[in-house]
Amino acid sequence: MQPVILALDARLGEAGDTLPLKGHLDETSYTLGEREFSLPSGIDYDLMLTNAGEGILATGILTTHVVGTCDRCLSPAEFDVSGEVDEYYLFEEPEDTGDDDDDELDFSLVSADNTIDLSGALLSALVMETPFVVLCRPDCKGLCPVCGANLNEEDCGHAAQIEEDRLKASPFAVLASLDLDHDEGEKDDAPVSGEQSQGDKPDAE
Repeated sequence: MQPVILALDARLGEAGDTLPLKGHLDETSYTLGEREFSLPSGIDYDLMLTNAGEGILATGILTTHVVGTCDRCLSPAEFDVSGEVDEYYLFEEPEDTGDDDDDELDFSLVSADNTIDLSGALLSALVMETPFVVLCRPDCKGLCPVCGANLNEEDCGHAAQIEEDRLKASPFAVLASLDLDHDEGEKDDAPVSGEQSQGDKPDAE
């Protein structure tokens, strides 16, 4: 993402001072891992900058329209993003107190020329709101594993074969070959433990 540089001036010179900041970025795309997304309308942001004493707190909202690729059928997939921006820019590097909690603090530093770059905060908000699984529609049927046809657009006729392969791959497929009626019949014919036939009873003394 292109830098979004803001020079800090008297408007944020004292603790408690605030500065609203709106803008538009003509960004055309971004990547997340191996996936690439396009931004046909760029990015809009509406922020509030606050001098918090030890640094500048940037909070607000980022909005954009995103076009990616469906993870099931590989067709274009579109979605809107409304991400929360939250970044703290410290005036000075915090002292090392030996407290492990300090390592978990998320912050950036105000540059030596008294500027801050908001692009990292904006990109983080965009990435955080990008779905882990991108779909062209919630009920996307995906591609046929036999012929590769888009099942949203056509019935390729492989439904029966797909279901048969699915059943064969199931860990319960072996149960289909069991003759439960036969096994039950054998159990019914077996003698009950402890019982003896009339002829096997011992003679009374």
